[in-house]
Amino acid sequence: MSVRVFDQQAEYYDRWYDEPAGRLAFEIELRAIRPMLSSLPEPWLEVGVGTGRFAQALGIKTGVDPAARMLELAGRRGIETIRATAESLPFASGAFGTVFLLTTWEFLSQPEAALREIGRVLKPEGVLVNAYLDRDGKWGRSYIAKAEAGHPIFSCARFYSYEEVVRLTEGCGFRIEQTVSTLFQGPDEINELEEPKPGYQPGASFVVLVARKGFAP
Repeated sequence: MSVRVFDQQAEYYDRWYDEPAGRLAFEIELRAIRPMLSSLPEPWLEVGVGTGRFAQALGIKTGVDPAARMLELAGRRGIETIRATAESLPFASGAFGTVFLLTTWEFLSQPEAALREIGRVLKPEGVLVNAYLDRDGKWGRSYIAKAEAGHPIFSCARFYSYEEVVRLTEGCGFRIEQTVSTLFQGPDEINELEEPKPGYQPGASFVVLVARKGFAP
Protein backbone atom coordinates (compact mmCIF):
# COMPACT_ATOMS: atom_id res chain seq x y z
CA MET A 1 0.00 0.00 0.00
CA SER A 2 1.27 3.49 -0.85
CA VAL A 3 0.89 5.66 2.24
CA ARG A 4 1.69 8.74 0.19
CA VAL A 5 -1.38 8.16 -1.99
CA PHE A 6 -3.64 8.13 1.05
CA ASP A 7 -2.05 11.28 2.44
CA GLN A 8 -2.59 13.00 -0.90
CA GLN A 9 -6.14 11.70 -1.35
CA ALA A 10 -7.38 12.02 2.26
CA GLU A 11 -9.85 14.86 1.66
CA TYR A 12 -11.10 13.33 -1.60
CA TYR A 13 -11.59 9.97 0.13
CA ASP A 14 -13.40 11.56 3.06
CA ARG A 15 -15.75 13.67 0.93
CA TRP A 16 -17.14 10.54 -0.72
CA TYR A 17 -19.04 9.78 2.49
CA ASP A 18 -20.93 13.08 2.13
CA GLU A 19 -22.10 12.34 -1.40
CA PRO A 20 -25.58 10.80 -1.83
CA ALA A 21 -24.33 7.33 -2.84
CA GLY A 22 -21.64 7.41 -0.19
CA ARG A 23 -24.03 8.38 2.62
CA LEU A 24 -26.47 5.64 1.68
CA ALA A 25 -23.83 2.95 1.24
CA PHE A 26 -22.25 3.90 4.57
CA GLU A 27 -25.55 3.62 6.41
CA ILE A 28 -26.16 0.21 4.83
CA GLU A 29 -22.72 -0.91 6.01
CA LEU A 30 -23.30 0.41 9.52
CA ARG A 31 -26.56 -1.52 9.75
CA ALA A 32 -24.61 -4.73 9.24
CA ILE A 33 -22.22 -3.96 12.10
CA ARG A 34 -24.25 -2.15 14.76
CA PRO A 35 -26.36 -5.13 15.93
CA MET A 36 -23.24 -7.06 16.99
CA LEU A 37 -21.60 -4.27 18.96
CA SER A 38 -23.17 -5.07 22.34
CA SER A 39 -21.65 -8.57 22.31
CA LEU A 40 -18.10 -7.51 21.44
CA PRO A 41 -15.54 -7.48 24.28
CA GLU A 42 -13.79 -4.21 25.08
CA PRO A 43 -11.53 -2.34 24.72
CA TRP A 44 -11.86 -1.80 20.97
CA LEU A 45 -9.28 -0.89 18.34
CA GLU A 46 -9.75 -0.07 14.66
CA VAL A 47 -6.82 -0.98 12.44
CA GLY A 48 -6.80 1.17 9.31
CA VAL A 49 -8.97 3.84 10.90
CA GLY A 50 -8.56 6.18 7.94
CA THR A 51 -10.42 9.45 8.49
CA GLY A 52 -12.39 8.02 11.39
CA ARG A 53 -15.83 7.74 9.80
CA PHE A 54 -16.51 4.19 11.01
CA ALA A 55 -14.85 4.71 14.39
CA GLN A 56 -16.92 7.78 15.13
CA ALA A 57 -20.17 6.16 14.04
CA LEU A 58 -19.57 2.95 16.00
CA GLY A 59 -18.00 4.36 19.15
CA ILE A 60 -14.47 2.99 18.59
CA LYS A 61 -12.19 5.25 20.58
CA THR A 62 -8.73 4.19 19.35
CA GLY A 63 -7.45 3.77 15.81
CA VAL A 64 -4.21 3.23 13.95
CA ASP A 65 -3.30 4.05 10.36
CA PRO A 66 -0.04 4.62 8.48
CA ALA A 67 -1.31 7.77 6.71
CA ALA A 68 -0.68 10.92 8.76
CA ARG A 69 -3.22 13.10 6.93
CA MET A 70 -5.92 10.48 7.40
CA LEU A 71 -5.14 10.40 11.12
CA GLU A 72 -5.37 14.17 11.32
CA LEU A 73 -8.95 14.02 10.04
CA ALA A 74 -9.77 11.11 12.37
CA GLY A 75 -8.42 13.08 15.31
CA ARG A 76 -10.84 15.89 14.50
CA ARG A 77 -13.62 13.33 14.94
CA GLY A 78 -12.47 12.62 18.48
CA ILE A 79 -10.56 9.41 17.79
CA GLU A 80 -7.35 8.70 19.71
CA THR A 81 -4.99 8.05 16.82
CA ILE A 82 -1.60 6.37 16.52
CA ARG A 83 0.45 6.14 13.35
CA ALA A 84 1.22 2.48 12.73
CA THR A 85 0.70 -0.37 10.28
CA ALA A 86 -1.42 -3.47 10.76
CA GLU A 87 1.70 -5.62 10.61
CA SER A 88 3.42 -3.81 13.52
CA LEU A 89 0.98 -2.61 16.16
CA PRO A 90 2.46 -0.56 19.03
CA PHE A 91 0.48 -2.28 21.78
CA ALA A 92 1.15 -4.91 24.40
CA SER A 93 0.04 -8.47 23.78
CA GLY A 94 -3.54 -9.04 24.90
CA ALA A 95 -4.37 -5.33 25.06
CA PHE A 96 -7.73 -5.42 23.24
CA GLY A 97 -10.97 -7.34 23.37
CA THR A 98 -11.98 -6.57 19.78
CA VAL A 99 -10.05 -5.40 16.72
CA PHE A 100 -11.93 -4.00 13.73
CA LEU A 101 -10.83 -4.05 10.09
CA LEU A 102 -13.44 -1.93 8.31
CA THR A 103 -12.82 -1.78 4.55
CA THR A 104 -9.13 -2.06 5.40
CA TRP A 105 -8.55 -5.66 4.32
CA GLU A 106 -8.26 -4.64 0.66
CA PHE A 107 -5.27 -2.42 1.46
CA LEU A 108 -3.25 -4.76 3.66
CA SER A 109 0.19 -5.34 2.19
CA GLN A 110 0.63 -8.59 4.11
CA PRO A 111 -2.75 -9.92 5.28
CA GLU A 112 -1.33 -12.98 7.03
CA ALA A 113 1.22 -10.92 8.95
CA ALA A 114 -1.53 -8.47 9.86
CA LEU A 115 -3.80 -11.26 11.12
CA ARG A 116 -1.04 -12.69 13.29
CA GLU A 117 -0.27 -9.27 14.74
CA ILE A 118 -3.96 -8.66 15.43
CA GLY A 119 -4.07 -12.03 17.16
CA ARG A 120 -1.15 -10.97 19.31
CA VAL A 121 -2.81 -7.78 20.59
CA LEU A 122 -6.14 -9.52 21.22
CA LYS A 123 -6.98 -10.93 24.62
CA PRO A 124 -7.48 -14.70 24.88
CA GLU A 125 -10.77 -15.43 23.10
CA GLY A 126 -10.68 -11.89 21.66
CA VAL A 127 -12.65 -11.03 18.53
CA LEU A 128 -11.74 -9.81 15.05
CA VAL A 129 -14.44 -8.00 13.05
CA ASN A 130 -13.37 -7.88 9.41
CA ALA A 131 -15.76 -5.99 7.15
CA TYR A 132 -14.35 -6.24 3.65
CA LEU A 133 -15.43 -5.46 0.09
CA ASP A 134 -15.97 -8.74 -1.72
CA ARG A 135 -14.39 -8.97 -5.15
CA ASP A 136 -17.45 -10.72 -6.56
CA GLY A 137 -19.93 -8.00 -5.53
CA LYS A 138 -20.87 -5.08 -7.76
CA TRP A 139 -18.79 -2.58 -5.80
CA GLY A 140 -15.76 -4.85 -5.83
CA ARG A 141 -16.01 -5.36 -9.57
CA SER A 142 -16.41 -1.61 -10.08
CA TYR A 143 -13.34 -0.85 -7.98
CA ILE A 144 -11.29 -3.47 -9.79
CA ALA A 145 -12.20 -1.81 -13.09
CA LYS A 146 -11.22 1.57 -11.66
CA ALA A 147 -7.91 0.13 -10.48
CA GLU A 148 -7.20 -1.20 -13.97
CA ALA A 149 -7.92 2.29 -15.30
CA GLY A 150 -5.33 3.78 -12.94
CA HIS A 151 -7.45 5.08 -10.04
CA PRO A 152 -4.97 6.39 -7.43
CA ILE A 153 -6.57 4.68 -4.42
CA PHE A 154 -7.96 1.47 -5.87
CA SER A 155 -4.74 0.81 -7.75
CA CYS A 156 -3.30 0.16 -4.28
CA ALA A 157 -6.00 -2.37 -3.40
CA ARG A 158 -6.31 -6.11 -3.77
CA PHE A 159 -9.81 -7.57 -3.62
CA TYR A 160 -10.51 -11.06 -2.31
CA SER A 161 -13.30 -13.59 -2.57
CA TYR A 162 -15.12 -14.86 0.50
CA GLU A 163 -13.37 -18.21 0.26
CA GLU A 164 -9.96 -16.54 0.19
CA VAL A 165 -10.69 -14.38 3.23
CA VAL A 166 -11.98 -17.37 5.19
CA ARG A 167 -8.93 -19.47 4.28
CA LEU A 168 -6.48 -16.78 5.35
CA THR A 169 -8.37 -15.99 8.54
CA GLU A 170 -8.65 -19.59 9.69
CA GLY A 171 -5.07 -20.27 8.67
CA CYS A 172 -3.92 -17.60 11.11
CA GLY A 173 -5.65 -19.09 14.12
CA PHE A 174 -9.14 -17.60 14.09
CA ARG A 175 -12.48 -19.38 14.19
CA ILE A 176 -15.23 -17.65 12.20
CA GLU A 177 -18.39 -17.42 14.31
CA GLN A 178 -20.64 -15.14 12.28
CA THR A 179 -20.96 -13.78 8.77
CA VAL A 180 -23.25 -10.99 7.59
CA SER A 181 -23.79 -9.81 4.01
CA THR A 182 -25.18 -6.57 2.59
CA LEU A 183 -24.87 -3.92 -0.13
CA PHE A 184 -26.33 -5.80 -3.06
CA GLN A 185 -27.06 -2.61 -5.02
CA GLY A 186 -24.25 -1.43 -7.25
CA PRO A 187 -22.56 2.00 -7.18
CA ASP A 188 -24.70 3.36 -10.01
CA GLU A 189 -27.99 1.93 -8.81
CA ILE A 190 -28.02 2.49 -5.07
CA ASN A 191 -31.21 4.31 -4.07
CA GLU A 192 -32.61 2.67 -0.94
CA LEU A 193 -31.56 1.23 2.38
CA GLU A 194 -30.94 -2.51 2.69
CA GLU A 195 -31.18 -4.80 5.67
CA PRO A 196 -28.23 -7.14 6.25
CA LYS A 197 -28.64 -10.85 5.60
CA PRO A 198 -27.13 -13.61 7.73
CA GLY A 199 -24.33 -15.74 6.33
CA TYR A 200 -22.38 -15.22 3.16
CA GLN A 201 -24.73 -14.29 0.33
CA PRO A 202 -23.35 -14.32 -3.23
CA GLY A 203 -23.63 -10.88 -4.79
CA ALA A 204 -23.03 -8.99 -1.56
CA SER A 205 -20.44 -6.26 -1.83
CA PHE A 206 -19.94 -5.71 1.92
CA VAL A 207 -19.28 -8.84 3.98
CA VAL A 208 -18.64 -8.86 7.72
CA LEU A 209 -16.76 -11.76 9.32
CA VAL A 210 -16.70 -12.10 13.11
CA ALA A 211 -13.86 -14.39 14.14
CA ARG A 212 -12.67 -15.58 17.55
CA LYS A 213 -9.01 -15.87 18.49
CA GLY A 214 -7.71 -19.19 19.74
CA PHE A 215 -8.55 -21.65 16.99
CA ALA A 216 -5.76 -24.06 16.16
CA PRO A 217 -5.51 -24.30 12.33
